[in-house]
Amino acid sequence: MVGSERDQGQKPRAARRTEGQLRRRQGLADASAGVTPGETGVSTVVARIERFRCVIYLSGAAGADIAAPRRECTEYAAAFGWEITDVIEERVGLLPPHGRAGLGQALDRIKAAEAGAVLTAWRSMISPVAQEYDEVARAIEKAGGFLHVRDSVCGAEGAGR
Repeated sequence: MVGSERDQGQKPRAARRTEGQLRRRQGLADASAGVTPGETGVSTVVARIERFRCVIYLSGAAGADIAAPRRECTEYAAAFGWEITDVIEERVGLLPPHGRAGLGQALDRIKAAEAGAVLTAWRSMISPVAQEYDEVARAIEKAGGFLHVRDSVCGAEGAGR
């Protein structure tokens, strides 16, 4: 068995950090734990850090099962630490984007600064037509957010799933 210095009873070396670095690290740890500045001696320089917020938008045909794309988008948002403010599901089929109330609701969440992104499973859930998709993306960007497609490779194929 190969031994190491630690196995032979030596103590690990202490990290050499300045007092300022230690205070900053503690402040960051407290902020990530939700401790507000001023509580228990936390530096007032550290502010409350909010999580990035998104709206999940899913669209499909009237009888389509969109539970799997919903789960995938939820897991995707969780993997990035995004807070989901709303999940909007529409079952309107092949209506153009401007004719869908749910897509308008998602855009309203961006305009109201309730979310910073619209997350969807496939490009085809916005529109299979490139020009319509681009128009929606521009409208969301103009409102101050962005459109994020979880799996753009399945965009065209996703319409049939």
